[in-house]
Amino acid sequence: DWSSDVCSSDLSGKNLHRNWLSIPHVTQHDLADISEMEALRQANKGQAADKGYKLTPLVFLIKACVAALQEFPQFNASMDKDGQHLILKKYYHIGIAVDTPDGLVVPAIRDCDRKSIPELGRELSEVSQRARDKKLTPQDWQGASFTISSLGGIGGTSFTPIINAPEVAILGVGRAAVQPVWDGEVFRPHTLLPLALSYDHRVVNGGDGGRFLTELTSLLGDVKRMVM
Repeated sequence: DWSSDVCSSDLSGKNLHRNWLSIPHVTQHDLADISEMEALRQANKGQAADKGYKLTPLVFLIKACVAALQEFPQFNASMDKDGQHLILKKYYHIGIAVDTPDGLVVPAIRDCDRKSIPELGRELSEVSQRARDKKLTPQDWQGASFTISSLGGIGGTSFTPIINAPEVAILGVGRAAVQPVWDGEVFRPHTLLPLALSYDHRVVNGGDGGRFLTELTSLLGDVKRMVM
């Protein structure tokens, strides 16, 4: 139970400092065109609310990340304690960084590959509330294979996320903005989402990092492909 006398921000700060010093980080940035995704989300968020969950962009990000991780399994992995062997995960437990009054916590949503958009929406709402209420269980903390840290709701355009060891990669998500995009004839408004992928350079090279991020932005731009 993290509601002990030790502040969670102190614990997360020590862990992040250790990870930053011990892991050779590389961060790649891109913009995902989520215009189609946002149109679908806005059209269905009222119905989702009636069914008891929030249809947030993070729900779609989880689905897209799982699909990209299935295509690039070296990102859904961890290093063993001696740092000599890579352990590829057969499951997709996605850690979600949650900002609470007592600091940052990262509970994991388990088996995301087996869950629908509504199921992920409900579980994300529940675990986020438990985090804010200091009611996370030991199981909530354990087993994440990849983490998403979204600061879009707070603000800012981009940031460099620190890997949550023993994982080998983390996705940072900034604030979406409507920007003009040239389509060959005219500028049209598109909703663009800034992404920052940090990865352990001992495990992932720059080429694979770029390919993973390209696949992820492609999935976020094609809702049907993402949710199928």
